[in-house]
Amino acid sequence: MSCSGLLCLHRGDLHRALLPLYCTLTVRVLSHGRRMSPSLKQSYRVLQLPVNEDSSQADVREAYLRMAKLYHPDSGAPTADAALFARIEEAYRAVLAHLARQKSALQYTQPAEEEDEEKNKGSAVAHRQYLSFEGVGTGTPSQRERRYQQFRVDRATDQVLEYRRKEMERSAADEGAMVERDMRLRSRQIKITQAVERLVEDLIQESMARGDFRNLSGSGKPLNKFEHNPYADPTTHNLNRILIDNGYQPEWIVTQKEIRERLAKLRSGLLEARGRLGEPMRSHEQLRWQELCGNFAVDLAKLNKRVDTFNLIVPLLSRQMVHFSLKREVERALREDKERREERRRRETELRQMERERERERETTQARQDGRQGLLAWMQNLLK
Repeated sequence: MSCSGLLCLHRGDLHRALLPLYCTLTVRVLSHGRRMSPSLKQSYRVLQLPVNEDSSQADVREAYLRMAKLYHPDSGAPTADAALFARIEEAYRAVLAHLARQKSALQYTQPAEEEDEEKNKGSAVAHRQYLSFEGVGTGTPSQRERRYQQFRVDRATDQVLEYRRKEMERSAADEGAMVERDMRLRSRQIKITQAVERLVEDLIQESMARGDFRNLSGSGKPLNKFEHNPYADPTTHNLNRILIDNGYQPEWIVTQKEIRERLAKLRSGLLEARGRLGEPMRSHEQLRWQELCGNFAVDLAKLNKRVDTFNLIVPLLSRQMVHFSLKREVERALREDKERREERRRRETELRQMERERERERETTQARQDGRQGLLAWMQNLLK
C-alpha cells in the first residue's frame, strides 16, 4: 500500500500522533541557534549575546542596559555613539520579537498535549486512575495532580487549625486550674484572718470583763488622734502614723537622701585627691588632676540622671533639684583646698610661735636658775 493510501485510511490516528511531534520540531527550529537568520545572528552579536545558547528576556534586557550605558548619546561616556546605539536598539527589538515567537510556540504545544491526554482518557483502564494521588480527583493526570496538591494543602490547614484548637483548650484548662487554686488559697487566708480577728476580739472582751483596762492612764478620756492636724481624715492620719513609726519613707525622700550622700562623697573624694597634690602643681600633677576631673565628670553625669528621676517623682515643685555643674564643683574643691592649706599654714605658724615662746620661757627660767646658783656659790665662797 502506498503512503498516500495509508494517509487516507488512518488520517485521524496519524494526525493525533504527528501533531505533538510537529509542534516540538517547530519549537526546536525556532529556538535552535543554527537555524537563525543571518540578521538575527547579527542582532545577537551586536548585543554581545551567545548565539548558540538560549537567552532569556532578562538576559537580553541586562545586555541592552549594559550597552546603553556605554553607547547612549546622553550617557556622558567617552564611547557614546548615536549611530551605534540605534543599531543596538534595533537589535534589541529583533531579539525580543524572536523570544516572543518562541514563547507563543511553546504555549501552542501545551493545549495540544492536554487535548491528546483527554482523547486517550477513555482508552485507559478505569481502576488505574485511583492507583496514585490517594484516589483524589478526576480528569487527566496533570489535573488530578493539581487537585491532589490542593487537597494536601487543605488537609494540612485543617490539621494546623485542629492543633491550635487543642492547644487553646489545654491552655484554657490550665488557666482555669490555676484560678481555682488561687481562689482556694485566698479563701483559706481569709478564713485564717477572720479566725485570728475573732480570737483577738474574744480576748479583748474577756480582759475588759475582768477589769484589766480599768487601771490605764487616761481611761474615760478621748484619744489624742488629731493633735497635729485636726482637719485630716482619721484613717489617713493613723495610717501615716503607723508608717512613720515603722520607719517608712516615700521614694522621693529616699532618693533625695541618696543624692545628697553621693554628692558629699564625690566632693570629699575630689577634695582629698587635690590635697594629695602639690601647690603649685607640677606638669605630671596637672595631668593627674585632669584625669581626676574627668572621672569626677562621669560620676557627676550619673548623679544628674538621678536628679532627673527625682524631679519626676517629687510631689512638690519647690522640692525639685537642678543639675550640678562640673565647673562650680571643681572651683569649689579648689577653693576649699586653698582654705585648708591656708588654715594649715596658719596653724603651723601659730605652733612655731608657741614653740619659740616656750623656748624663750625655758631659756629665761634656765638663766634665772643659773643666776641663783651662781649667787649661792659666790656666797659660799665668801663665807669660806
